[in-house]
Amino acid sequence: MLNWINVSDESQLKELIDSKATFVVFKHSTRCSISSMVKNRLEREWQSEIPVYYIDLLAHRALSNWIAAESGVIHESPQVIVYKDGSATYNAAHTAIDAKEIIAQMN
Repeated sequence: MLNWINVSDESQLKELIDSKATFVVFKHSTRCSISSMVKNRLEREWQSEIPVYYIDLLAHRALSNWIAAESGVIHESPQVIVYKDGSATYNAAHTAIDAKEIIAQMN
């Protein structure tokens, strides 16, 4: 089961990145039907203990912009970014977001 961890400021993510932990960021727009569909699909299909950090883009767009600048991954929504060893190593957006592929990229 997927347990979302809400993140609301860059200091939280910076600490995670600096720790070189493996984790996933999911950027979600609560007004977008595609984003809601992808979020629901992830919740049904997720089978990993790796943490998934959730960003509400309507409330925290500045954080998404910071992630884009820090990682070099252009902002999209919905979007997942996998971090390993302090770097963004994989990303996917829209309907290309797939739980099995994300988990495979984390190993």
